[in-house]
Amino acid sequence: MFKQPSFFLILFIVAGLLSCQSKKEEPQTEISAVPPKIVFVIGDEEYRSEESMPMLAGILRRELEAEISLCYPLDSAGYIDPNRLDNIAGLAALDSADLMVLFTRFRVLPPDQLKHILDYAESGRPMVGFRTATHAFLYPDSSAYTHLNAEWPAKVFGQQWITHHGHFEDGKIPLTAVRPDTTVSHPILKGVSPFQAYSWLYHVDGGDWQLQGDSKPLVFGRALRSGHEAAGRLAQFPLDNPVAWTKTYSGDSGNVSRVFFTTLGHPYDWRNPNMRRLALNGIYWALDLPVTDSLDVAYAAPYLPNNSGFGQKFKQGLKPEDMPIVVGDGQ
Repeated sequence: MFKQPSFFLILFIVAGLLSCQSKKEEPQTEISAVPPKIVFVIGDEEYRSEESMPMLAGILRRELEAEISLCYPLDSAGYIDPNRLDNIAGLAALDSADLMVLFTRFRVLPPDQLKHILDYAESGRPMVGFRTATHAFLYPDSSAYTHLNAEWPAKVFGQQWITHHGHFEDGKIPLTAVRPDTTVSHPILKGVSPFQAYSWLYHVDGGDWQLQGDSKPLVFGRALRSGHEAAGRLAQFPLDNPVAWTKTYSGDSGNVSRVFFTTLGHPYDWRNPNMRRLALNGIYWALDLPVTDSLDVAYAAPYLPNNSGFGQKFKQGLKPEDMPIVVGDGQ
């Protein structure tokens, strides 16, 4: 004769079934992502990118455990020399990079060095550009590379060099009021509040000029002083202009690059945490990484930059290993 199962037996069976079900629904352990390889291409003789880019790299190494390569302009003795226009060491690191960060101005690189930058840009991998990357190169008219002077930065980053609103007591007073576009929602804007920048405002949009491609402005600036205003040219060069945007670039590979660009980048801009957050958010977005409120934008090493300016205003007698963040030998 069949007997009813006891209460305790039923309880045991139910508990076992629930245990099996919970094991099935238990999430798989996530495989940790490989830290990104980020290559900074440095070479501007005005805005102390040789100081600001290592500062930014230090934060990224701390926050992402990123593999960093800093490619500096070096003289024949291996010293960092922003005035050396025809040599940036270590660019082969771009061949295996996950992100290129470009902060150069009017460089005239030899073909073997230039090839690493151009090949990277055509690969479909992400790119970030700062300030003078709108005029990253300046080849003579007789060169086969003159298209890099204006056409290339406009296609890749969204605009070429046009003009700015004027220096005015460089480094003594802020010259641009920066405000995020509050009408859009974008991860790059997370945690970015209005601030005042020491960068004088670049003109990139308005009058006879428009941002190119699918550029989407996210942050705007207003010139606090303007030579164009004094000369009555605001119809051509208005006081308000985009200072940061996203776009895409489709290279020869057919792959589409994520691109973030900002025309800010004066050495004193980086002392403001909002500037650092904007740049870091842009880098995370370009790498297709989540932008979180917990991102720590504090310096990883002291940041005490020289003011902007030409000539011998940079810190002299330094080699790559002397910089606050030591990441490779830059060779």
